[in-house]
Amino acid sequence: MVADTSVALGPDARRRALERFATETFDVLVIGGGVTGCGVALDAASRGLSVALVEKRDFAAGTSSRSSKLIHGGLRYLENLDLVLVREALHERRLLLKKTAPHLVHATPFLFPLKHRGWDRFYMGAGLFIYDALAGLHSAVPRHRHLSKASCLRHVPALRDGALCGGIRYYDAQMDDSRFVVALVRTALAHGAVAAAGVRAVDMLRDGDRVTGARVHDTESGRELDIRARVVVNASGVWTTEVEHLAGVANPALAVRPSKGIHLVVPRDRIDSDYALILPTAKSVLFVLPWAGHWIIGTTDTDWHYDLDHPAANRADIEYLLDQINPVLARPLTRADIVGVYAGLRPLVSAGGKDTTKVSRNHQVRRDAPGFVSVAGGKYTTYRIMARDAVDAAAHELPFAVEASRTADLPLLGAVGFSVARSRAAAHPGAAGLERAQLDRLVSRWGSLALEVLDVIAADAALGEPVPGADGYLCAEISYATSHEGALHVDDVLTRRTHISFEVPDRGAEAVATVARLMAAVLGWDEATAEREIAHYRARLAAELEAETMPDDAASDAVRSVVRDLRLDSSDDGPAKSPVHTSAT
Repeated sequence: MVADTSVALGPDARRRALERFATETFDVLVIGGGVTGCGVALDAASRGLSVALVEKRDFAAGTSSRSSKLIHGGLRYLENLDLVLVREALHERRLLLKKTAPHLVHATPFLFPLKHRGWDRFYMGAGLFIYDALAGLHSAVPRHRHLSKASCLRHVPALRDGALCGGIRYYDAQMDDSRFVVALVRTALAHGAVAAAGVRAVDMLRDGDRVTGARVHDTESGRELDIRARVVVNASGVWTTEVEHLAGVANPALAVRPSKGIHLVVPRDRIDSDYALILPTAKSVLFVLPWAGHWIIGTTDTDWHYDLDHPAANRADIEYLLDQINPVLARPLTRADIVGVYAGLRPLVSAGGKDTTKVSRNHQVRRDAPGFVSVAGGKYTTYRIMARDAVDAAAHELPFAVEASRTADLPLLGAVGFSVARSRAAAHPGAAGLERAQLDRLVSRWGSLALEVLDVIAADAALGEPVPGADGYLCAEISYATSHEGALHVDDVLTRRTHISFEVPDRGAEAVATVARLMAAVLGWDEATAEREIAHYRARLAAELEAETMPDDAASDAVRSVVRDLRLDSSDDGPAKSPVHTSAT
């Protein structure tokens, strides 16, 4: 077990990583810095392997920061009789809650409203009985409970009286997805891995028909370099097929099929409820999830045929979600209630043309070519299993024996000392000017590593002030995200290290100036660079807002993809033209 000591993923660490990339030969090179790729890096490094990880944009920049932010067994997968998947996911839920990430994952009560007497209660009750049974005798959350209509309305006054005849309460879990990924990659570094964002694989190195590493492009400097490795693991999510093409795999057995899911964010006071909600729809289910001072409502599940880097919500997506939730609410929502919107792509693995909601969430590991392994599909909750299976496959490509996975017993950074972190934080010199609620929020975001954020405030009391335009966050969090968590651009901070981009009504338009100033102090930006960052972020917001008024995917993509990520604009390939996919993680 590695102690929770500081592992700074800042600009100096990035420079050292690039030097090592160019000079060392690694056992494993991981392409993709989402939850699966960072999980692979941790799994491999904790087995004693030398590991390099590259991510073309930011850690969790793709699917891994745009999820429903749930850790769950997949109650709806029971309908497809995916019992193995559900049991596996419930086992992982318990590990995360109790052992590996109790500081990042917390149990949440859900209400499933029943619309019909008798059969509805028996059918859903039986499903939840199986759900609880698959979780095992020592489940990390309470068992389900049947509720009367009066009890449901008492706990969820927002529901329309005629929308239910009773309900069932059960528990699942939530997490902050992008913060989870940052904790994963920093934990991997604590075990000896080397990682850098803003490093894009542009080709594969070969010795005959064997893949021996990758040529990469550093989007910050424009430099190209070769990273040599005994085996390459492709964990690039929706870009899996494109990276396979780089490796010479012309026709992979099962192509990755992107499925778009969007989420709406509304203020907490617009839905009066003690519980999260799960509502059946014609195709799937709808979640209404508590999120600090907000509710997250999602999601859609539709094929996406356009730019993989910048999926966009359109007017029809937003209207669909409002149409699904409003029939059950006593006070319906309108577009004016929406504070934020975000869209992501699921990396589904499918050979057929069946509806995306019916495609299995099981993952697949493939040894596509000598020295090259791909892992794709799956769901957030089972990332550790995906990583374990990918490293097991990679081990067959290595000329020596490799230990079994250890990650089931490996706490992520911030977990060790979490139980006493609140009391330690209250006694920290940096806490002197903070309110108890602010301290509690820091601990809930970082666990025991919150003490490092307080160190930043102790060194400069001005950083204990709230961010103008986003007073739920402290300036110290911005500085820490840059010095310790690998943030290189304002979008990294506003969208992933914090969630200002969808939590405040102006989506960060005001806060961006302060964020740029705080990042400049760490990264050494001049005024022109800071202004470029601010202008780019505001242009991105304008493009997203316009895309949300478009009638369909083609129109929304045409608007949104004009404003590319700054890293992608710096690549040799230039901006991608929709609907052709030119990006490769």
